Amino acid sequence: MKAIVNRGPLRLEDVPKPVPKYDELLVRVEAATVTRGDVNLRKIPAIVLVPMGMILGFKKMKVPGIEFSGTVESTGSRVTLFKKGDELFGTTTGLTYGANAEYVCIPERWKMGVVMLKPKNLSFEESAAIPVGGMTALYNIKRMDIRKGQKVLVYGASGSVGSYAVQIAKNYGAEVTGVCSTNNIDLVRSLGADHVLDYTKDAIPKEYDAIFDAVGKMKDPKKHLKKGGHFRSIRTPTKEITEDLLFIRDLAEAGRLRAVIDKKYTLDQVPEAHRYVEQGHKRGNIVVTFVK
Repeated sequence: MKAIVNRGPLRLEDVPKPVPKYDELLVRVEAATVTRGDVNLRKIPAIVLVPMGMILGFKKMKVPGIEFSGTVESTGSRVTLFKKGDELFGTTTGLTYGANAEYVCIPERWKMGVVMLKPKNLSFEESAAIPVGGMTALYNIKRMDIRKGQKVLVYGASGSVGSYAVQIAKNYGAEVTGVCSTNNIDLVRSLGADHVLDYTKDAIPKEYDAIFDAVGKMKDPKKHLKKGGHFRSIRTPTKEITEDLLFIRDLAEAGRLRAVIDKKYTLDQVPEAHRYVEQGHKRGNIVVTFVK
């Protein structure tokens, strides 16, 4: 099978097709993504990654690709949750082999990642773009104790995490203000933001019940909070929780959450996709498509 292999530079190579263990699913990948996390993991030197892995459980990914959607090709003997032909989406967090490959083996349950049936009304490409950004946004929004009618600011509202945070906060009943660049104002407004600020020229009021910095670049966020307000940053570690992905899937199936896709690349173009993400100007998500 074809896969992108991380050998310093990323290269498309022919590698053996994986064989599922007793508790694993062999998934034919229909779509995957390139995230900021993929780029960061690729750049971490081994001298840092080894102790990091011992503490947090992360391993160097020989094949990158943290999130995916695909079809179950076969299952191990003890798999009970899924069957051949099921259409799935989820993550490869904590695994050595990721989803920038034609096939990937995923445990049906494991400590760090999640997988479940994909939203019925979304394409494989849309579904692949949801898990990481959606769960990261939800994890932080839930911990800000947002109540209906409260004012919430999402800084970096046009990125993968920020675009989901705007939509999830609106589903919580908040009055949402999104902060983004000039070129992304219409996009953020289309996601349901009540107000949109251009970070290049608009001042941020001192009036918010909760602020989520979805890019980790906001200066002095606490001065814009009301007394007793909540602040969260994407720099805070999060967890991938099955219930959170289920909540996200339910929103998507109800038409209350959509994936923003900036660009699409084929598998052989993944190195180019990494270079684009490194520029720091992407809108929403970068999807890898598979031509069968």
